[in-house]
Amino acid sequence: MKKPTIKEIIDFEKDTRPNSDMVNHPPHYNQYGIECIDAIKACTGKHFDSYLQGNILKYLWRFNYKNGVEDLKKAQWYLSKLIEIKNDNTS
Repeated sequence: MKKPTIKEIIDFEKDTRPNSDMVNHPPHYNQYGIECIDAIKACTGKHFDSYLQGNILKYLWRFNYKNGVEDLKKAQWYLSKLIEIKNDNTS
């Protein structure tokens, strides 16, 4: 039996992944049980809000040229996260 190539394994995983949520929990941003956003928050500390602002701008900037409404939803996700941390900081 032939050993599958890396590409074949990746293609198989994409095809068998149950309805991935590409806005709120993209599977490629969750490795070894850690969400990428949580690792970034830990690394950036008090500057995490700047990271969120940059991503909001990025997705708004490109939505007409790349992924349309999906990019708007991603910008909205980052904006909601920014509002959440700002509310937490004022409590």
